Amino acid sequence: MLISNRSTRLFGRPFVSPQAPRRAALGLAVAAAVALTGCASVKPREPSTSNATTSVTAQTSRAYHGRFAVQYVDQNGQQRNAYGNFDWQEAGDTVTLQLRNPLGQTLAIVTSSPASASLELPNRQPLTADNVSTLMQNALGFALPVEGLRYWLQPSAAPSSRAKTEQDPQDPSHLKEIVQDGWTIDYLAYADAPATGLKRVNLSREQPPLDIKLVLDQ
Repeated sequence: MLISNRSTRLFGRPFVSPQAPRRAALGLAVAAAVALTGCASVKPREPSTSNATTSVTAQTSRAYHGRFAVQYVDQNGQQRNAYGNFDWQEAGDTVTLQLRNPLGQTLAIVTSSPASASLELPNRQPLTADNVSTLMQNALGFALPVEGLRYWLQPSAAPSSRAKTEQDPQDPSHLKEIVQDGWTIDYLAYADAPATGLKRVNLSREQPPLDIKLVLDQ
């Protein structure tokens, strides 16, 4: 996935002046910050819990195409299944998610932005709300974690809450699992080189029960 590069500044010893003590103190503070940054860049191999600071990269657009399978419990307590294909488009802070059945017919089009959310169903007027999860739950019977998926598909933890992450012991450059906001995200397969990115990822939540399987086509 995308990797953010860090840069450090070289600085020399200040000339002796009336402000020399203050400059010297500043130099020591910068040096300490650089040292701490170097320590933070080392990826732990053991599961860790920390305040997630990874943010969506500066890239203004991102797209995924693949297949989904959802297992959920409806309002009557009955287990249901939904599956098909999906197209995911990001443009800045706006996400558009199109769900289609295996025959290619559109099931729903979801648009989410910080200001509002909308959901379009075939032959119906678009629905709007402040929260995309509420829209999907009411209209489809299940809600995909759209805001979390913006980060989890990179893959990285979302910066809005604490997360527990675990690196793949076979390849420490890859994430194996994220636990965040009541969700467990299991990374099952990555694309073979020279391609990059995810191939298969499962998401699960206990309450209310919801299991999501995604296969991303490269």
